[in-house]
Amino acid sequence: MRLDDSLGRPLRDLRISVTDRCNFRCDYCMPREHFDSEYEFLPKEKIISYEEIILIIKSALPLGLKKIRITGGEPLIRKDISKLIKMIRELDEQIDIAMTTNGVLLRKNIQLLKKSGLNRVTVSLDSIDNDLFREITDSNFEVKDVLDGIEAAIEAGIKVKINSVIKRNLNEGQLIPLIEKSIDYNVPIRFIEFMDVGSTNSWNLDSVVTGSEMRKIIHQKFGPLVQKKSNYFGEVAKQWTILDKEYDFGFIESISSPFCGSCTRARISSNGHLFTCLFSEKGNDILSIIRMDAEVSDISRAIQNIWNSRNDKYSEERKDNTDERVPVEMSYIGG
Repeated sequence: MRLDDSLGRPLRDLRISVTDRCNFRCDYCMPREHFDSEYEFLPKEKIISYEEIILIIKSALPLGLKKIRITGGEPLIRKDISKLIKMIRELDEQIDIAMTTNGVLLRKNIQLLKKSGLNRVTVSLDSIDNDLFREITDSNFEVKDVLDGIEAAIEAGIKVKINSVIKRNLNEGQLIPLIEKSIDYNVPIRFIEFMDVGSTNSWNLDSVVTGSEMRKIIHQKFGPLVQKKSNYFGEVAKQWTILDKEYDFGFIESISSPFCGSCTRARISSNGHLFTCLFSEKGNDILSIIRMDAEVSDISRAIQNIWNSRNDKYSEERKDNTDERVPVEMSYIGG
């Protein structure tokens, strides 16, 4: 079955946030001035359980679901996260299971994650310079902790990608070191324009380094770049090749080159709300339906109704002034 929204976009990907907590305090996601020791995270009873997540997946699989991504917060701080991976794999042997993580707990967990059925991992890394890394993450971790996690995943045979958010006057000077490290590892990197997700990251258009600007910097260092064709409908990153290196990498350009027209992703927040857009202000409470002892068919029907009425295209309609909006925080919905 193919489930389309009101603009003809199919449901293909489900991103599931398993926690609203994180061991980093990156300023574009969870700035410490808002997420400090006094901040009230979701209590345990409001967090969606693994069994409830499986009910949602079971309800969505017949609707055309092809990929699942586990996110957070930081998913590896959720207890027994490999148990969830195993439960998903037992539900469907073919579905693609990925995880987005900051990487510092990867080495500790990677073997069990692989054994449980994880296919891919995306690691967030915004700087190779250690001092800048600690400034961005506002943590006591070091770059080597993330690199060690990446190396552990590579050693385990798990496919790896690196995601880097680039912000003006912060880390645009890290473009070249990041791409050089990715070439060394022979893993693709995706550079992400700083996005107005949530209302606490002090986003403004002047802080955005566009994909075009990034490519100019990379071209000056490495020579000619050639854009590749998309691999599939709904691919988020625009793919490019450094000819002299025969190295492929990408750009996620939500600000300068929106891709709403091919978005196939739904998101489940850590308290069980379904969001049809990363920039949503409000989700749909699926968890309450589940906790009323709903059948899988009831949950599936609710998902169908929500997706059928979906008409989100915020990035295409974005205005310079977003002050009036109160969108959901990235740490709550997952990236």
